[in-house]
Amino acid sequence: MTEKYNPVGWFEIPVSELTRAKQFYETVLNIQLEEHEMGPLRMAWFPMKEDLMGAAGSLVLADGYTPSHTGTLVYFSVADIEHVSQNAARHGGKVLQSKMSIGEYGFIALLEDSEGNRIGVHSRQ
Repeated sequence: MTEKYNPVGWFEIPVSELTRAKQFYETVLNIQLEEHEMGPLRMAWFPMKEDLMGAAGSLVLADGYTPSHTGTLVYFSVADIEHVSQNAARHGGKVLQSKMSIGEYGFIALLEDSEGNRIGVHSRQ
């Protein structure tokens, strides 16, 4: 039987300071995150539309969640990598790898967020 869903259903990005991280992602990606508390977890959920491609996820502040520069790498789909990279650098992040071609699949860049996590951005242009 062929599955009717993408293999990634949810991601969590560890943070040290939820307010700072929420502001970073909202400003850099021009989106709004929604704060929630789930038991001991303080979270800021990324927006999600069920009928669109991609996975949803959250920033998470809790014991056992430690920001990392070497862990799992999440790529965010963006329209303009240069704009997002400049926003990241202006708002407490860093550009680790400038925009580079990945051939027929578009372009990527690697950034560091305000918490020290390594994240990727991807665009077709």
